[in-house]
Amino acid sequence: MILYAVTVVASACLLFLIQPLITRMILPWFGGTSAVWITALAFFQVCLLCGYSYAHWLSTKVAVRRQWLIHFVLLVAACALLPVVPSPAWRPEAADPPLLRILLLLGATVGLPCVVLSATSPLLQVWYMRSSGHRVPLWLFAWSNAGSLAALLGFPLLLEPVFATQTLAWAWSAAFAVFAVLCAIVAWRSRSASTPAEVSAGGPVPELAEMGLWILYPAAASALLTASTVQLTANVAPIPLLWVVPLALYLLTFILNFGSRRVYERRLWFPFVVVALGCLAWLYANSETHQDIRYVIPLYLAGLFIVCMMCHGELVMRAPAGAYLTRFYLLIALGGALGGIFAGIVAPLTFDSCLELPLLLIVLGELALLGQWHRRGAGAMLWPMRIVMLCGVLALAGFLLRAEDRNRQYNLLMTRNFYGTLAVRDHTENAQPRRSLIHGTIRHGYQFLDPARRDVPASYYGEDSGIGRVLRKRQAQGPMRVGLIGLGAGILTAYARRDDEFVIYEINQAVVDIAQREFTFLSDARRRQAKLDLVMGDARLSLERQPPQHFDVLILDAFSSDAIPMHLLTREAFAQYRRHLSANGVLAVHISNRYLDLEPVCARAAQQLDMPARLLHTAMSATTDASDWVIVGPDEEYWGDPVFANATVEPLRMPASFAGWTDQYSSLWPLLKLRAP
Repeated sequence: MILYAVTVVASACLLFLIQPLITRMILPWFGGTSAVWITALAFFQVCLLCGYSYAHWLSTKVAVRRQWLIHFVLLVAACALLPVVPSPAWRPEAADPPLLRILLLLGATVGLPCVVLSATSPLLQVWYMRSSGHRVPLWLFAWSNAGSLAALLGFPLLLEPVFATQTLAWAWSAAFAVFAVLCAIVAWRSRSASTPAEVSAGGPVPELAEMGLWILYPAAASALLTASTVQLTANVAPIPLLWVVPLALYLLTFILNFGSRRVYERRLWFPFVVVALGCLAWLYANSETHQDIRYVIPLYLAGLFIVCMMCHGELVMRAPAGAYLTRFYLLIALGGALGGIFAGIVAPLTFDSCLELPLLLIVLGELALLGQWHRRGAGAMLWPMRIVMLCGVLALAGFLLRAEDRNRQYNLLMTRNFYGTLAVRDHTENAQPRRSLIHGTIRHGYQFLDPARRDVPASYYGEDSGIGRVLRKRQAQGPMRVGLIGLGAGILTAYARRDDEFVIYEINQAVVDIAQREFTFLSDARRRQAKLDLVMGDARLSLERQPPQHFDVLILDAFSSDAIPMHLLTREAFAQYRRHLSANGVLAVHISNRYLDLEPVCARAAQQLDMPARLLHTAMSATTDASDWVIVGPDEEYWGDPVFANATVEPLRMPASFAGWTDQYSSLWPLLKLRAP
């Protein structure tokens, strides 16, 4: 029993360590967006399905004496793919579709090892029953998920802060080889076991409707996991910490339910489910308002946990006899894969907003009602409770549909792709009508609708902002060459004059289309005979390929909503920026953020590269939003220019204990703002 348990736990730990590890390694190649994790999550759910399918086929269609040999060959093939270090050949070109390349990269690098790891738990459960003659060992499934949970929490809290990702990748590869030896030993010992009655013919054949619920419940839970992760990571940062906590809670519900059938009690859990669905619906309906992460994150996580407890609890209540165990796990994996594919791949390609979340909440409300319908022993109160639940589901659907319709009425345009949700909205209720570009929940600048003022740079980029002052100072010296990482609405091109050159790095084609169609900054700059060059693709990768560009000003303003593409703020990234600056060039980094204090990151990177830096803070005014810009490169004489006469220029703050960010290490713990925005 100990050997089976150790092997199952080892497989689970390895499977859920490789997920954040490999995603962290490829994150800088695809723009640092949280969509990389969402795509990877769907990929690993498909791997789980493939592993369970293989386990079902091997344990039911292949002779017992041949199973060990087939599995041994698969283990050797998986070891042949080690180490799990992605090849640089997979780095994307500008025009490559990121979704397909991510899936192919993951398949080539970790696909087979993950399938083998996924097959371990259901396969060893069957082998254990054959060897011991015991009944269905659901405790092995719970142990498997406990190992998964330990690995998930250990990566961001213990491993990532200490070890480089390359080191972790080689250590994981060595651990997989040890696991392969353990699994081969278990397979060899199980080769001659007889098939007990519970495995060969136990219990009635499950009905088609029952097997449909084996798919539907895990599909809904998996889709909610993905949709909730999108909501959490889109506005903070695409970091393993915010990836793994929802997944850890999701796995915890498996552990609790499969560890004991007594944990989930319909009568006790349904009131919590009703409250959880209501809270999630309220959060979605108010997602465009500035919400305090001190309650937003806990509410999302609590809602996810409670609803997944219901879904997985209903699964355990429907668990079949041993003869249909691998089929049960196979259909659970099928549901998980379908839910992940729907919310992680289909929804971004199909919907123009995060419509999958309200749709899921309605479906989950119906599933809760279905479970209520199956309750027994409630006596006279059963039907009144069912009616109340039905009314609640209808009210939930009406509330969500009304909220979605209200959001659409406010927007002129909504679009969504791999990089997130974009909207264009006109604000005509004040004395200065304006058109805004909104990414996620954050306004990324606006343009005045008055034709006489449409060339006026405003929002975070007004003439009194940090970047406005830097550009005005440089313009006084003649034509300038500017590098701009992140186009947005194109507001900064309002500073472009005749013979100025702006090289714009943008990864999202939808942003370019909106800036050219819905705003006039780009066309007005060209009308003034400024030269605008657009470079598509991740800015970091594009700059690495280019010779020195000799920028007079290089502007970093590439944040999506409030999320941080961390690979653009590492020491190595700053070294790349310095390579592209002219002799007297400056780097301007926009660090305004509701949730993160990025000042120490810039301060440490500048210090490590021996580059002076200052913080320019701008307060709110009629045409300028409050903003913080870090200016890197100029000496003390630079700040004596009259353009900075009334500016708030300060030295950068940096705790002595903060190590800074590198390509191999980054942590947001010291930077979180745990107060109301």
